[in-house]
Amino acid sequence: MAANTPEDLDRLFAEGVNAGDAAAVAALYESDGVLVFQGTTFQGPEQIRGFLEGMIAAKPEITMNVKHVVRAGDVAVLYNDWTMTTTGADGKTETSSGKAIEVVRRQPDGSWKYVIDDPNARD
Repeated sequence: MAANTPEDLDRLFAEGVNAGDAAAVAALYESDGVLVFQGTTFQGPEQIRGFLEGMIAAKPEITMNVKHVVRAGDVAVLYNDWTMTTTGADGKTETSSGKAIEVVRRQPDGSWKYVIDDPNARD
């Protein structure tokens, strides 16, 4: 699962989360990549995967909509709006949303990976 464009990252992220595949989603980040969630920073594949496993346990359905991309050579910033629906142990659904900023970088093989991912940066 490789992102050929910066925008591909958000599509692959959503597909991986919706399929319950935390490992595939964590692989979309650089080895020292950072995911920020509600003031907590998760860095590197192990921490990011652990966070994602917790999120995926709620059986989420996430939709991501890239609003704008700014490119500067091998680096890009993505602005996306996302919505996620989860189901609790009691069967009740809950919907959350946010406005993300993501810094991504083209890799030597031409694919793109997240460097910094803050899903609530614009809230």
